Amino acid sequence: MPADASSLIPPALDQLREYPRVVPEEVPGLLERLAEVPDPRDPRGLRHTLAVVLALTACAVLAGATSLLAVGEWIADTPAHVLEQIGVGPDPALPKRVLPTETTVRRLLARVDGDALDRVIGRWLADRRPKAAGGATELRGLAVDGKSLRGAAKATGRKIHLLAALEHTTGLVLAQLDVGEKTSEITCFQPLLDTVADLAGLVITSDAMHTQREHAEYLLGRQAHYIVIAKGNQKNLRKQLKSLPWRDIPLQGRTKATGHGRSEIRRIKVATVDNLLFPGARQAIQIKRRRTDRKTGKTTIKTDYAVTTLTAEQASPTQLAQLIRDHWKIEALHHVRDTSFAEDASQLRTGNAPRAMAAWRNLAIGALKLAGVTNIAAALRRNARDLQRPLVLLGLA
Repeated sequence: MPADASSLIPPALDQLREYPRVVPEEVPGLLERLAEVPDPRDPRGLRHTLAVVLALTACAVLAGATSLLAVGEWIADTPAHVLEQIGVGPDPALPKRVLPTETTVRRLLARVDGDALDRVIGRWLADRRPKAAGGATELRGLAVDGKSLRGAAKATGRKIHLLAALEHTTGLVLAQLDVGEKTSEITCFQPLLDTVADLAGLVITSDAMHTQREHAEYLLGRQAHYIVIAKGNQKNLRKQLKSLPWRDIPLQGRTKATGHGRSEIRRIKVATVDNLLFPGARQAIQIKRRRTDRKTGKTTIKTDYAVTTLTAEQASPTQLAQLIRDHWKIEALHHVRDTSFAEDASQLRTGNAPRAMAAWRNLAIGALKLAGVTNIAAALRRNARDLQRPLVLLGLA
């Protein structure tokens, strides 16, 4: 029986069609970026550079590996011609090719500098962001939110909690930071955004925890904008916002959506106010949500208040509503990491390894999004069937 016609397409051509990539030559590649991570090992007797071992792990995760055991199996099963593209070559002094084992990867990830690893991954993704197509009027949001690695509890019972910054339009994680046991998300907000090279013009969105005057002043100093929710931790601001004459302000936007077993109607009103009790605030926002459970028919109405540095000339009510709604795309990232990569089910606890694996998941999701992939789970299955695909996505082939 003749072969299927689709099987006659050269693999490389097929990959170029599926994952078109145009990156300036001067932009550092993944191996160059990973070489910036300090190597914690004794240099004597090393067979593989740190960058090569890290790149192998990244490829394995992009092929669907959800554990270090699966990473080790992917490396062991990968053909020599694929490994050579990453930098695993034969050693003339040895009778056969020596590959990094699961134990090697496990020990290395436990000791790797987590801050440096997250920083280089964020820079690699940032270098490949598509350029803004909307000109000066396009607003780009950056969502800041945290996630606990539920399965990675330490012996003391502390769960590893990571704070991340995700770009709304691309879904790329540009920064990630471990929230230590003796600190909190609030104190990590500024150090997290310090790792993002350029915040100028970005609109930072966050939950009510980060509605802090110090955060606002920091963002103003970086020439960034913010949209923050006013709740109990800013009582005077919330009281001021509630007292505004909202009934006299016309409705400026209305959207309707369905999902997660409910329908929701969102209404927005915006007012320019000069004396808001928050640094740099130029507009007050009222958002009213009417949610109906489609199974029980129960309806709830909730009103939130927010403030922003964006003026009426810089952002329309429709744009503000979209930025506020898009903040929750970071929750979609957390969902993908849990469902497609089994993050919360992972019992990995040694050293920095849990954080490093979270960084690889961010990289894998980002690389797929840059390639235009919308179904992450299906893309991982395709990558598992073709060992060359992860290399193409990461620019290693």
